[in-house]
Amino acid sequence: MKLTVVGCSGSFPSPGSACSSYLVEADGFRLLLDMGNGALGELQRHVGLYDLDAIFLSHLHADHFIDMCAYFVVRYYRHDGARPVPLPVYGPEGTEQRLIAAHGDTPSDRAMSEVFDFHTLKGDAFEIGPFSVVTEKLRHPVDTFGIRIEHGGSTLAYSGDTGTCDALEDLARDADLFLCEASFVDGKEDIPDLHLNGREAGEAAARAGARRLVLTHIPPWTDEARNLADAQAAYPGPVELAVPGAVYEI
Repeated sequence: MKLTVVGCSGSFPSPGSACSSYLVEADGFRLLLDMGNGALGELQRHVGLYDLDAIFLSHLHADHFIDMCAYFVVRYYRHDGARPVPLPVYGPEGTEQRLIAAHGDTPSDRAMSEVFDFHTLKGDAFEIGPFSVVTEKLRHPVDTFGIRIEHGGSTLAYSGDTGTCDALEDLARDADLFLCEASFVDGKEDIPDLHLNGREAGEAAARAGARRLVLTHIPPWTDEARNLADAQAAYPGPVELAVPGAVYEI
């Protein structure tokens, strides 16, 4: 598997990064994890507009899904050929209705489903192309799912947004790469069931036995060096910060 960081800023775009979006590729199949603010522009640096094979939306906060509205325009009003077949989109219950409301001016109530084939996440195991995936409902103010992706004996785990919980560690168990949010600063923000700080991300990776930890979804107003240091103190394996354009072979 190849993982490319399209965007990794938390809550809102930073001067140097779009919000959450990650491209996972194997056997010619391209799965996008989230499409937050600014992600569609950055995505075009890595893949053609019509070359995605599926999209996973961890939850329906704007910094994880809002560029799907722009992507609807790309697919519905394709200017250089016939409209592409509906693209599989895996998201929480109500994803189609949320996209319709967010876009605000679709030609019809059916327009979204004419370009996207919606699948509701339940917290289970299934296949997406060549990937075997497991999704788990995590802790956040809205329905949120983390994902575990396996292919060719390798495993990638992605947290989405979450507070501390056992399900997160189950997703990351023995993962080759754990892409984990670290939005808060230890000792500064203490809001349960919302986000992790660097220490908590490191502790989750350590308990799960993950082999590599990549911290992501750090807001522009958060000291990323502090979160990195806190994670390194809690986790004995390699830790780094996600940066746009970074590529990992898993």
